[in-house]
Amino acid sequence: MPLQPVILSGGSGTRLWPLSREAYPKQFLPLTSQHTMLQETVTRLDALDAEHPHLDIRVRDPLVVCNDAHRFLVAEQLRLIGRRAAAIVLEPRGRNTAPALTLAALVAGRLDEDPVLLVMPADHNIRDEPGFRAAVADAHTLAREGAVVTFGIVPSAPETGYGYIRQGPLLDRTDLGRPAYALDGFVEKPDVETAQGYLASGEYLWNSGLFVLRASVWLGLIEHFRPDIAQAVARACERITSDGDFLRLDADLFTACPSESIDYAVMEPLARARRDGADLPPAILIPLNVGWSDVGAWSALWAVREQDASGNVLEGDAFVHNAHDNLLVATHRMLAAIGVSDLIVVETPDAVLVATKEAAQDVKAVTQFLQRQQRNEYLHHQRVHRPWGDYESIGQGTRYQVKRLTVKPGESLSLQMHHHRAEHWIVVSGTARVTCDDKTFLLTENQSTYIPVGVRHRLENPGRIPLELIEVQSGSYLDEDDIVRFEDRYNRDPVEPRRD
Repeated sequence: MPLQPVILSGGSGTRLWPLSREAYPKQFLPLTSQHTMLQETVTRLDALDAEHPHLDIRVRDPLVVCNDAHRFLVAEQLRLIGRRAAAIVLEPRGRNTAPALTLAALVAGRLDEDPVLLVMPADHNIRDEPGFRAAVADAHTLAREGAVVTFGIVPSAPETGYGYIRQGPLLDRTDLGRPAYALDGFVEKPDVETAQGYLASGEYLWNSGLFVLRASVWLGLIEHFRPDIAQAVARACERITSDGDFLRLDADLFTACPSESIDYAVMEPLARARRDGADLPPAILIPLNVGWSDVGAWSALWAVREQDASGNVLEGDAFVHNAHDNLLVATHRMLAAIGVSDLIVVETPDAVLVATKEAAQDVKAVTQFLQRQQRNEYLHHQRVHRPWGDYESIGQGTRYQVKRLTVKPGESLSLQMHHHRAEHWIVVSGTARVTCDDKTFLLTENQSTYIPVGVRHRLENPGRIPLELIEVQSGSYLDEDDIVRFEDRYNRDPVEPRRD
């Protein structure tokens, strides 16, 4: 029976600010290796078939569910590692994990006849990947029989930032490579004293958010426990359309769906119902001890990264003296720390975070402030990614702004117009094909042109190397929403929405 990886790529980019942002959350960052967390999630199952050939597990290309605003990031990151998705399904609005999995199960059923789904968040770190794959193989055996399987992380500390799962009786399954238990229940994030009791009992595991079950089993359970979610997602899927590499839903219908997690919608009531003797699919818990982390705070990243002899984690141009147990991340400038301990210091071109590791969970207070103030540091980095490349603001004043643009080979900006600004383009490297009103011409290194206010224009890179240019904008209004698109190969909105 095929195994369909389902990657849930949501996230608001708040917990690892300022390195992550709403438009660029942590799954798109290379936090623990040269690859991003999304890319690591995609490749994590690559050896499963070879390691367990007797089980005939045919691993499919991943099905990714993501925010509409992140669609080009997902597609590009898959392309960079030479992978493709079975589907990239776009959520018009975030509605938590239960609607996302319902959506994935419906789409997976169209791609394959009732596959086993392996549900994985896109932003988890797992050190022992062979151990993880072995656990997945056992879960696949149970799931194809109709069970609902979740993984519980063997706790290493009385962690208060995770929910916990309580294990029930041991199952009599000699065909599995590890013990499996009945799932007895879920408990919320505890206080320190309660967490210490959980750790001492040996009966509680961290809730991983990883699930294995057949698509039909999930659809039956969500219809049983939350028919409102099942029916709302089904209605939205009736109007699903293809947009290049992406599948789009009816935005109004999906937005009307209630927001709920997998745990609250199905797993918790299923565990209670099974304890009461209900004739429902078995809920099974497999303990997992594979160096798992959801990297949910800067302190967690410090814990999973390689540390020097003094317990410091240094990234970028960073220096420490008489300092220990710090995390220093320098992305733009030299960063030095002297005589300090247990600090998080993260430097980016437009923001610097300084916090104690103990207060790492409170970073959300900063992002909430930035969001209330409608400041760009909450939404974007100084370098903003677009499907055609990226741009970076390198200077601005009252009536001007200077940007550095990079256009990937073969890519093109939309045919567009601005009401309030003119633009001057200076090619630094590569070749540009410029459309300005009814004229089209080429520019090469050190050549420039001028785009007047209100004139239709387009910038393309017809070459084989990246096109880099400096753009000088001048005018009375310089925000990104001053754009009208006439033609766009990426099917973006004709008018960029204002961020009010």
